[in-house]
Amino acid sequence: MLAEVLAEQSWVTTVVERPDARVRELERLEPAPEGPLFVRKRCKAALQTVFAINGLRFHFDAGAGQKTGAFLDQRLNYAAAAKWARGRALDICTYQGGFALHLARVCERVTGVDASRAALEVADRNLALNQGITARVNWIEADAFELMRDYSEAGERFDTIVLDPPAFAKTKRAAEGAMRGYKELNLRAMKMLAGSGSGGGTLVTCSCSHHVGMEEFSGVVRAAAEDAGRRVQVLEMRGAAPDHPAILTLPESSYLKCLICRVG
Repeated sequence: MLAEVLAEQSWVTTVVERPDARVRELERLEPAPEGPLFVRKRCKAALQTVFAINGLRFHFDAGAGQKTGAFLDQRLNYAAAAKWARGRALDICTYQGGFALHLARVCERVTGVDASRAALEVADRNLALNQGITARVNWIEADAFELMRDYSEAGERFDTIVLDPPAFAKTKRAAEGAMRGYKELNLRAMKMLAGSGSGGGTLVTCSCSHHVGMEEFSGVVRAAAEDAGRRVQVLEMRGAAPDHPAILTLPESSYLKCLICRVG
């Protein structure tokens, strides 16, 4: 039905479905059809394009990347993070540079980290698309936990750190291990943020695990603050953009949590 409605729009040339094969299997649904659901007559299937978020341009490939290939649910959180960011910034699990490029409009130096070389190659192409960015931006292919441990031990300091890891808890059974992972990342980030003498640092920490609620996630960040001996003020508590509505009777629809904090 969605494909039929979209096909009625004259500007739509291609409709592609990107379902999760494993989820369809668990829900006992038939495998999704291969190829686009709709291609307008006399048009080639258009799987690649460029789109804009908050005035920044990004490459999009409907046939590649995680989930849909673009994290539109973070759209307003990208802008909110940039409102509080400053100085030297670190974006952990940057994927294709969503947070990093937004920070690069207000920060002096930005480092984006991801374990996927393919994702970082797209991030670099996205950087090239946005010629107005004057910050020094570099990309590092690395495991987030290992890199943050190395940075922490080396005494690296940042004014702004973004943590946007993939879902650590894809099942209820994995929630306990996920909490440990979130705590370690947040603890290391807090230790690496600028101290009170400089006005403190900004921490933007996210979770997209719907098995970990906002209360549990906030508790993990609080525990990390206690262990780090830092005073953490919550500036904003955020969720997904309005086009990803949270339904009260579907708690899993409140999957995205984003805390913007000042770490003193």
